[in-house]
Amino acid sequence: MAYQLYRNTTLGNSLQESLDELIQTQQITPQLALQVLLQFDKAINTALANRVRNRVNFRGSLNTYRFCDNVWTFVLNDVEFREVTELVKVDKVKIVACDGKSESTHNKTDKWQIWAAGSLGVPLWDKVPDGPGLYI
Repeated sequence: MAYQLYRNTTLGNSLQESLDELIQTQQITPQLALQVLLQFDKAINTALANRVRNRVNFRGSLNTYRFCDNVWTFVLNDVEFREVTELVKVDKVKIVACDGKSESTHNKTDKWQIWAAGSLGVPLWDKVPDGPGLYI
């Protein structure tokens, strides 16, 4: 099962609005719309895990953290995101890191899919070796 984190992005919301419109005009069934969303979940998770190679470093003050149901959640204050040529400062960021291992890779190196939501409003993903570190 793929995580549904990306349904709440601009792309995911646009897809859901389009599907809702198609359902309202009876051009597709709700069951087909659900299948499209499930395929979107799989495709976006696979694409971001395999194709995105950008690195972003960040630093901030840890406000709270939680580990529940194999999902890490961190809330950071006064965060600076650094890419090679760009610096972005945000007041507050919530990071959700989900276990990125598929059924076939449970014996391989740990992988964590990371979603950062805050003032940036953009996903930040990476494969993180050796567990749920705050590396992006």
